[in-house]
Amino acid sequence: MTVGAPRVLNIADLRRLAERRLPRVVFDYIDGGADAEVTLGDNCRAFERVTFRPRQAVAVPACDLGTTVLGTRIQLPFLLAPVGSSRMFWPRGEEVVAREAGMAATIYCLSTLSGCPLEDVRRATSGPAWYQLYLVGGHDAARAGIARAKAAGFSALVVTLDTPVAGMRERDLRNGTRQLLTGGLRALPHVGQVLSRPRWLIDFLRDGGLMSFPNVVSPDGRPLPYLDVTAALEQTTVTWKDLGWIKQAWGNGPVLVKGVLTAEDARRAVDEGMAGVIVSNHGARQLDCVSPTLRALVEVVDAVGDRVEVLVDGGVRRGSDIVKAICLGAKAVLVGRAYAYGLGAAGGPGVARAIEILKTDLIRTLKLLGCPSIAELDRSYVDVPHEWERQVRSVRL
Repeated sequence: MTVGAPRVLNIADLRRLAERRLPRVVFDYIDGGADAEVTLGDNCRAFERVTFRPRQAVAVPACDLGTTVLGTRIQLPFLLAPVGSSRMFWPRGEEVVAREAGMAATIYCLSTLSGCPLEDVRRATSGPAWYQLYLVGGHDAARAGIARAKAAGFSALVVTLDTPVAGMRERDLRNGTRQLLTGGLRALPHVGQVLSRPRWLIDFLRDGGLMSFPNVVSPDGRPLPYLDVTAALEQTTVTWKDLGWIKQAWGNGPVLVKGVLTAEDARRAVDEGMAGVIVSNHGARQLDCVSPTLRALVEVVDAVGDRVEVLVDGGVRRGSDIVKAICLGAKAVLVGRAYAYGLGAAGGPGVARAIEILKTDLIRTLKLLGCPSIAELDRSYVDVPHEWERQVRSVRL
């Protein structure tokens, strides 16, 4: 499958190719959100509401896209976010993504709920890697995962806060995700969507078929089965009190929290000694009708931006989106669906094309703004909706 220009000009083109290759049940896992998917659309629309204020008649022959995140120098101002079950999209999916992140000289953040062992993923990348932590399987399983990640060379730990239960993802229910994974007669009404994508099915079966989570291991050495993950999440809610033992288990490396949407939670994270805060609504896959992350970013940066590094994810489809987020105070941006579409469309070349699209967009946007580097971006390059500013003032009061 060809993923280079001119056939694939933007992330939306990769999305269409992924939809053609993947069964509906897998594509909708990437593409869908929670409940009515209000926040799913709002995440993207928020970027449209922020407008640029360019500097004209400024020559910018070259642009520096590099930045430093938690002391690590990377060559792009965006990281590849944790996306669970990436091995469903392409064989050895997490390893494929990690390899491409390393080649692009940026950071890959691996989900606990990946289909590949974390040691294999770490070996696959030539760049830095972070490990995203759920407490699925209980505290003992989490401690074991933390120890494995530390020993494998992951440089930061990202603790996700926003999954006390799994979100209501209606597409998964309509597509029969659980029935397909369980098998038997209950799967029969849904089998057609898988059989209609024979190339994907052959790849999936060659890669081992039904998935488990090898980074969540029970005391008897068994990996967590895919079907058990929803119940496991509900049994292991992360609380602020847990951050103490998690930090202690991780040791001297930085710990970030992911899933923060308010000034209050951001301040609490700083008080708990977190090295960074990731403004995130889980790609709109948990609680619907929450603030889009770009809007929440303004509030969080105002509250803690001078005390801790703030990152953001959600709704990023173009390099100009990344520029807007950095102008509003993000140290860097995490992208998830953008590269997941590429992975589902064409594996490694698809991920590489997603990175290339965003990088090219970034350079063009900086030149059109009259700004030579990511480091020089600030609020003076953008206008934000007045109600966002009013919300920040009300929170201060």
